[in-house]
Amino acid sequence: MAEPTQGRGALFAGGLAAILASTCCLGPLVLITLGFSGAWIANLTVLEPLRPAFIGAALVALFFAWRRIWRPAATCQPGQVCALPKVKTTYKALFWLVAALVAIALGFPYIAPWFY
Repeated sequence: MAEPTQGRGALFAGGLAAILASTCCLGPLVLITLGFSGAWIANLTVLEPLRPAFIGAALVALFFAWRRIWRPAATCQPGQVCALPKVKTTYKALFWLVAALVAIALGFPYIAPWFY
């Protein structure tokens, strides 16, 4: 019995892209808050020009994950992993977690001046 991915790859890609999109701005703030210091933290700003591409990739991945989770093309047969309510709930929770990461990546540059 093969387990369909149900958007797992798209969720992973969206989460990774959201984290990469916020690395340039949110990354230094988090590292300084955790007590890390050093001039190397300024090197994270090198990723700033790639931020729109990362956000675009995250939004595309979220769209495909949404489509796989809430509008599945094929129905699951009884007994398959995708038919279990707990698995569906977990994927939906992961989707909203990744969506929150993308929202933070989108909104952080506008509220960053309040933290620096």
